[in-house]
Parts: sequence; C-alpha cells; structure tokens
Amino acid sequence: QVQLVESGGGSVQAGGSLTLSCTTSINTLSSFTIALFRQAPGKDREGVACIGADGRTKYADSVKGRFTISRDNAKTILYLQMNSLEPEDTAMYYCAASDRWMNPSLLVLRYPYWGQGIQVAVSS
Repeated sequence: QVQLVESGGGSVQAGGSLTLSCTTSINTLSSFTIALFRQAPGKDREGVACIGADGRTKYADSVKGRFTISRDNAKTILYLQMNSLEPEDTAMYYCAASDRWMNPSLLVLRYPYWGQGIQVAVSS
C-alpha cells in the first residue's frame, strides 16, 4: 500500500521560505513520478511541480524560479523548496505519486496515490 505523508508546512510572511517534505512508503521510489499539488479555498487543485523517474522536472508557471523539487530515492522522500513565497501560494499542498511511466505531468488525473495534505499560509 502506497502511503504519502506531507510535512513542513506552516505560516510564513511574504518573501519567506518553507521546505515541504513528502515521506513515502515506496521502496522503489526511483521508478515513480512524484508531484506536489495545491488547492486554495474555492479553487481547483492545481499542479505545482513534479519530478519523473528519470529526474526530469516540470513546474507551474506561477512558481518557476521560486520553487525547486527534488527527491532522495534512498530515503524515499520528496522535497519542495519554496522561496520568495507570496500570499497567492497559500493553499493546502498535496503529495501525489504514480507508478505509470509518463512524461512529467501536472495533471491531477495522472496520479492515483495521494497524501492527506498540509497547509501553507503566506501573509502579506
């Protein structure tokens, strides 16, 4: 059973930084595509960043240059370094995983496994 647990969320002022972690139960993490999504109140869930089994990454335009996704396959953990945070980044952040081969994708439907989410709040 695939389990994904997010940590590292919290409250920060605009311009600050946070690092989200996604701890997984996936022993073969190197063969998975892992992603972070977010959902703000009243809005659809949107893709933030993903990293494929081959290390290729993809970012939403809104976070390019500010967020960096990485993975530690040995520790089976995903990281999202978030810098220069803006109030618009406030949302629940969800970790997602897929064991199907695909090009890096930020489409919700591509990911069958999800974490419970963690809150990130950025104040102005």
